[in-house]
Amino acid sequence: MTKTRVLVVEDSATVRARLVEILSADPGIELVGEACDGKHAIELCLQHRPDLITMDMMLPVMTGVAATEYIMAHCPTPILVVSASTNRGELFKIYDALAAGAVDVLEKPNGDEPAGDWERRFLATVKLVARIRVITHPRARLAELRARPSDPPFAAAAAAQACAVVAIGASTGGPGAIAEVLRGLPPQFQIPVLVVLHINEPFGTAFADWLDGQTARRATYAEDGAPVASLTGRVAVARGGCHLTVREGRLRLTDGPERHSCRPSVDVLFESIAADYGASAAACLLTGMGRDGALGLLKVREAGGTTIAQDESTSVVYGMPREAVVLGAAQQILRIGEIGPRLAALEGIAMERCQ
Repeated sequence: MTKTRVLVVEDSATVRARLVEILSADPGIELVGEACDGKHAIELCLQHRPDLITMDMMLPVMTGVAATEYIMAHCPTPILVVSASTNRGELFKIYDALAAGAVDVLEKPNGDEPAGDWERRFLATVKLVARIRVITHPRARLAELRARPSDPPFAAAAAAQACAVVAIGASTGGPGAIAEVLRGLPPQFQIPVLVVLHINEPFGTAFADWLDGQTARRATYAEDGAPVASLTGRVAVARGGCHLTVREGRLRLTDGPERHSCRPSVDVLFESIAADYGASAAACLLTGMGRDGALGLLKVREAGGTTIAQDESTSVVYGMPREAVVLGAAQQILRIGEIGPRLAALEGIAMERCQ
């Protein structure tokens, strides 16, 4: 049996010893090294080429973010962030690491979990993340895509109706992809943007704040009852543990059943904008593991709206977009750097129709 080769990066000797103990007890895992700082982590990664790295964020010598960026540029390896960071500043570092190519994040054990519960989740996540085929440093890849000769401008005639709302859904690899789409929108873009991101709690609590600092576009958490029209030029992000929907032109936060084990669910948001806005809705399904969003994207297309799926070459995980493509839900399959300009073309359509 081929074992999953793991490198543990953690500056706390106590926590590091616990992670090593859990991993070493699993017959399907081989521990290839331990590092207590980011510089040593890079050295061991280049030396041993592990299948997965568990990465703490708060490291001496070189931070977890800096180590992640270097590894994803020079030795792309699935990285699982294992962190106890829950304050705003430290959460921002986690989002930076996810945007730089880390695959997922798991909270360190706090001692209150039932016996064996955290250990089982940790091992299951390690084995799952280790199977993901990562791409070379997303930031470098995205810069390369922006530097390519641009495709012909998107024709205004491509849409049948002016766009009134844009919804974006993402999971694994989502923080960086969402930020890249928003950076691709011109400053004058005024169509409201609604966002659902799958991220383990409690790590989602500051995502909107982080996203707000990534572009000049204002990003806040969605407020129940807020009119969509009041979000002109802004981004509203779903809160953790609540579905985000639109009903009669207003945002609604609900605690309905999980969809695909997710709440918030991309499907739930997409289905609601299809029902409420029909042909004037646009939906983008970005990188992510699983199937959430594919059926919802199909609903938007069936309603006459605009549907876009991220392509495989720029997706950290080509799961959710692939499911949408298989269903025939995506009108267009685009590189991440092309999605913002495509959405900007929709506003060009809206402006023309208002003249």
